[in-house]
Amino acid sequence: MHTIIAIESSCDDTGAAVISGGKILSNIVSSQPIHGEFGGVVPELASRAHQGNIVTVVESALSMAKVDKQNLDAIAFTQGPGLLGSLLVGASFAKAIALALGKPLIAVNHLHAHIASHFIEHPNLQLPMLCLLVSGGHTLLIKVNTPLQYEIIGSTTPRL
Repeated sequence: MHTIIAIESSCDDTGAAVISGGKILSNIVSSQPIHGEFGGVVPELASRAHQGNIVTVVESALSMAKVDKQNLDAIAFTQGPGLLGSLLVGASFAKAIALALGKPLIAVNHLHAHIASHFIEHPNLQLPMLCLLVSGGHTLLIKVNTPLQYEIIGSTTPRL
């Protein structure tokens, strides 16, 4: 049974979740309401807010999961797509934790994670299945053949 903390910072929410043995033990998200006054996400404000939120979010996720960071088997983080500054905050934090703990680092494609998340609580979904993925500027209609093999049927973006 592996225990992993996953850090998400692709846009304007700072998130961390702990998963162990296929069970979600915690899922903490800190939103950034400041963007509301601008009518959309301001990338520089988002990355600065991630810097201010990431330590508390990760510590809260570990605390809620009742997992000591020394007992983690790996550290996962959102590699992209997303806002460059926001991604950099999450990636740097995850790399620092992994290095300090001597744990493996897992880079995750944000869009692939949306698809894979269906299999956490429902590992035996009937395949193939049709998946509508809507995330930020990405809208895709995807035929999921296996948990790791997809075919894009329609998209507002050029690739997955």
